[in-house]
Amino acid sequence: MTPPYDGSAIDGPAYREIVDLAHRAPGWVDSLITGWSAYGLGVFALLMLLAWWQARRAGTPAAVTALAVPLVTVLAFGVDSLLKLAVREDRPCQQLSVVTLEACPAAGDWSFPSNHAALASAAAFALLLVSRRVGLIALAAAVLMAASRVWVGVHYPHDVLVGFAVGALVALLATWAVRRKQSELAARLKDGPLRPLLAAA
Repeated sequence: MTPPYDGSAIDGPAYREIVDLAHRAPGWVDSLITGWSAYGLGVFALLMLLAWWQARRAGTPAAVTALAVPLVTVLAFGVDSLLKLAVREDRPCQQLSVVTLEACPAAGDWSFPSNHAALASAAAFALLLVSRRVGLIALAAAVLMAASRVWVGVHYPHDVLVGFAVGALVALLATWAVRRKQSELAARLKDGPLRPLLAAA
């Protein structure tokens, strides 16, 4: 088996500068970013719920697309995870022996691309095709999520950039495909067990 990939040659110096900046930042800033990095994905679930509630009130077809957003996000996670297994890049905190804000993941928990960035990006871009307002909030949150993963030391910048791109691409393609068929899907589902989820009473 080939050895794990060392991504430090791509942007290792930039990674070191960011981690060093994190160590020089005020404690409350680091605590805020560390908390967001660890638990911020929950915000996207709330935004999905909000977008679905709005779409449900608007009518069945829009609600079909809103309900697809979590599935699209899981799909993006699957694609990103397959890329991780194909590339097998070691975490920067393993390669560069730096002290990080977040505990360094164990060996074999590959770094490229970032799952957090892919999940956040996929949710944001899928939500943009459901509700522009909610989607823009999610997009800003996704950028912050991706950046936080470098700040806490568990990813190189290129990990989160590619993860973000993977999530966006999967989400746009999959959500666009659902939107094209949303009226047809709504007609099939409106009298089934999912009806309460598709239209307000």
